[in-house]
Amino acid sequence: MKSVKHKILVLSGKGGVGKSTFSAHLAHGLAEDENTQVALLDIDICGPSIPKIMGLEGEQVHQSGSGWSPVFLEDNLGVMSVGFLLSSPDDAVIWRGPKKNGMIKQFLRDVDWGGVDYLIVDTPPGTSDEHLSVVQYLAAAHIDGAVIITTPQEVSLQDVRKEISFCHKVKLPIIGVVENMSGFICPKCQKESQIFPPTTGGAEAMCQDLKIPLLGKVPLDPRIGKSCDKGQSFLVEAPDSPATVAYRSIIQRIQEFCSQRLPEGENLVGS
Repeated sequence: MKSVKHKILVLSGKGGVGKSTFSAHLAHGLAEDENTQVALLDIDICGPSIPKIMGLEGEQVHQSGSGWSPVFLEDNLGVMSVGFLLSSPDDAVIWRGPKKNGMIKQFLRDVDWGGVDYLIVDTPPGTSDEHLSVVQYLAAAHIDGAVIITTPQEVSLQDVRKEISFCHKVKLPIIGVVENMSGFICPKCQKESQIFPPTTGGAEAMCQDLKIPLLGKVPLDPRIGKSCDKGQSFLVEAPDSPATVAYRSIIQRIQEFCSQRLPEGENLVGS
């Protein structure tokens, strides 16, 4: 981990809010600069979806003298997931906590990422084994912070508040909150509809109440799901979508946050 400049965790208390989709597009967006080295680590042991979303299903991890070699989507974008270790994407991973923790430790210790500017860690929902493990193992290596993903409805925000509480308790900095599925803009008439009504004010009200940054709101776009199923970057497939504009603005804010935390006089690996 000494060769990794910035470490970002993508968290949410709720499943199905788009953590893996966001993690993948954060990686895609950062890697558009060919001088920036990006690593994407999927620690969702029981539901690894990153191989599918990144178009890397069926790829295998190779062992070398310096450790496991990640699977490279581009020269500057490496990916690691337990999904690469399964004989079939339909195989279930039925492990208790200690074995999950051991796998996460192995991912962090034994993967030869090389010099990396940004390590993005995609986590499962909740506040349990995997989250405690990655925070504990990375504590000495300095985590820049967490990006917390939610959707507008209260049933999601309830669990996200627990995730924010978790971050405070383990002293994990919060970069900010992203509200996914934030309205639907019709591609024909451009009218916006609220598919998931923010009955309690959505992420904006929660962030104001808890005094944490709202990084942005990503509207629903059916092409996001299609791009993920095809293993392609939505940012490239739909460059003019309001969702792409939102993604790019959020990615820029995350970069600005990380650059402020860079030790003085230290440059990024690729610069």
